[in-house]
Amino acid sequence: MLRVGINPYGVSYTVLGWPGGGTPRANPDPWGLSRYLDLAAELGARVVEIPMPLLEHLDDAGWNSLLERLAQMEAQPVASQTARLNDIQASLKLAARLGARILRVSATSVLAGGRAFHKPPWREVFEGVVLALAGSAPRAADAGIALAIENHQDFTSVELLGLCAPYGPHVGICLDTGNALAVGEDPVAFVRAVAPRVRHVHLKDYKVQWTAEGYRLLRCATGHGAIPFEALFKELKVHHAELPAALEPGALEARHVRVLNPSWWSGYSPRPAEALAAGLAAARKGLLAEHEEWRTPWELGAGPADLVAFELEQLRASAEWARSRGWMAPKGSSAP
Repeated sequence: MLRVGINPYGVSYTVLGWPGGGTPRANPDPWGLSRYLDLAAELGARVVEIPMPLLEHLDDAGWNSLLERLAQMEAQPVASQTARLNDIQASLKLAARLGARILRVSATSVLAGGRAFHKPPWREVFEGVVLALAGSAPRAADAGIALAIENHQDFTSVELLGLCAPYGPHVGICLDTGNALAVGEDPVAFVRAVAPRVRHVHLKDYKVQWTAEGYRLLRCATGHGAIPFEALFKELKVHHAELPAALEPGALEARHVRVLNPSWWSGYSPRPAEALAAGLAAARKGLLAEHEEWRTPWELGAGPADLVAFELEQLRASAEWARSRGWMAPKGSSAP
């Protein structure tokens, strides 16, 4: 049921030059768009998610080359917005030129569900998203493009559905399969709730290591961690014959979800005990022992060559997992 490809966020250091977190340790030689497409072809990607900054400075020749390569790969393009929802018009124009029918959006900068530790306050952030969406949704509908709001370690399933409810089919959800754990929800229950509104999927997995305050989410190859993918796909199949999806190993920085710290819950609505228990039980799978090393090569201070090798190794292992299920084309004949 999935048409699977890649996005650059699981290999962000390699392709885009940065790992996130506002760090100055940038890759001195990021691959950029052309080598990213080489990687997509090598892996047999049937979907290629492209962030808008890689398109902003293309000339006509660059656009022609990009569209020709996507056609040769028979790959579905998905556009990805890196700015916020109140600055979407330029991205809609680029998405339309790309031929994308979906624009994935990340609506906040909250990570690891840490609303209490975020400035400005969560209520102000959420109200800003509601206001921005009210202005952006009609523009997306006019362009014939569906906005797919990602559960980017910020929104619960109930909140995502509430954001989508006032709008028609042009506002939906980009489901990140790993990120339900970041807001203390059971991934299967999360998907069961949001499945009718899902427009795009990020296939992310995590190893989990418990701490005194909660648990860390540690990146790993997709299919090799805690996420029960078969159960998730069963829920999605109820509503979708096919969905575009992109493999996305997690960030180079572990996410510490502090669910055992009472302060962490500030900004969340009350949750039934049964739902909380299911969320905590889901985080008891794919466990890494407390004494085991949790830091990535990035967090251990590795250099550019080792970081690139680490990201690519996990993405290629993820692609082998997806290919074994028939979701990706045979591997290309040349590697980048």
